[in-house]
Amino acid sequence: MSKRSLILASCLTLLLGAHAATAAVDREMLLKDPGVFGTFAVFKLDGDWGKLDKAARQSAAASVKDVFQKHADKVTTDVYLLRGLSETADFFIRIHSTEMVNNQNFLVDIMATPMGKYLQNTHTFNGITKKTNYVPGFPDELKTALKTPPDAGAKPYAIVVPVRKDAEWWLMPVEARGAMMKEHTEASIAYLKTVKRKLYHATGLSDLDFITYFETAKLDDFNNLILSLEQVKENRHNKQFGNPLLLGTIRPLDEVLELLSR
Repeated sequence: MSKRSLILASCLTLLLGAHAATAAVDREMLLKDPGVFGTFAVFKLDGDWGKLDKAARQSAAASVKDVFQKHADKVTTDVYLLRGLSETADFFIRIHSTEMVNNQNFLVDIMATPMGKYLQNTHTFNGITKKTNYVPGFPDELKTALKTPPDAGAKPYAIVVPVRKDAEWWLMPVEARGAMMKEHTEASIAYLKTVKRKLYHATGLSDLDFITYFETAKLDDFNNLILSLEQVKENRHNKQFGNPLLLGTIRPLDEVLELLSR
């Protein structure tokens, strides 16, 4: 190989490596940083889907994979199976990007696929991640407790709880809301190691105020967490908690498509 070819090959390798590294960093950033838009799109397959022969279902499902690949440079996605745990939906997709239009374009393309023609979009929640509002005012020992890392290992269950607050909550002084959120946080400390939580602010972006997202391997701990949160004063101001509540399992895209194509 000539010296020039070696240089070109080296440059190409560096470029490809940089691209791969950027893609990995982007996903980590989108899942952790504030100012990121999150969309939860919930789908149910209609009755005509089951009337197709298996080969046709598999071919239609394959078209969905192309959309995920097409938008991989703009959005990061996670797929969850609801079938068997919900009578109203089969799966949902969680999409993150720095611009809401990227989430929209991804979903428009999903609905335009051969499989998309059989999908009913039963619910869509939109929100944005932000820096914590109340934590800066918490005592130091509570701030330290909040830094407790989650247990290692897979957390196969995901739960999404949409929340709306009543008008009294928003008219309340910030200090009063902060005191209630301190009590709320204290009630959740015991479950930080087994239940991961992520909060999305949805006011003005959905008919909600918050979208709370959880991952866990211990549904009994999640059940106890919610029971604890129902006993704090802040819960009196929840006008909507769930309705719908989504309980699903985190699965690879290929596995979800295969299960839905049976």
